[in-house]
Amino acid sequence: MQNEAVFPANRHALYEAHGYSAAIKSGDLLFVSGQVGSRVDGTAEPNFKRQVELAFENLKAVLAAAGCTLADIIDVTSFHTDPENQFGEIMEVKSQEFSTKPYPNWTAVGVNWLAGFDFEIKVVARIKQTTSDH
Repeated sequence: MQNEAVFPANRHALYEAHGYSAAIKSGDLLFVSGQVGSRVDGTAEPNFKRQVELAFENLKAVLAAAGCTLADIIDVTSFHTDPENQFGEIMEVKSQEFSTKPYPNWTAVGVNWLAGFDFEIKVVARIKQTTSDH
């Protein structure tokens, strides 16, 4: 089985600058690299809540490039530079993005560095099977 790189339509500068794929398709699973609240030029959005919203926008763009949505997510890992003080704003955005059950499982990790960002989200999603896939 050959792994396939996936990139969103509007590839942001970080993929090229740091040499990684936005996601990798492997069988019926999609492994999405950590998505941050970067603007198109790769710089961090300075407003924290907006940075979280942009991270989700970037995540949804990568999922869409593989024919997936947030509903296809199985596993979430998020990284936070100041979880105690950021939790409220993260939960606001999270509850808007994941508003219906069943929710994906989620692991949150506090870190001390995210290359100038304060929030990062990486996921594993199941790729929908189409009739041509059978």
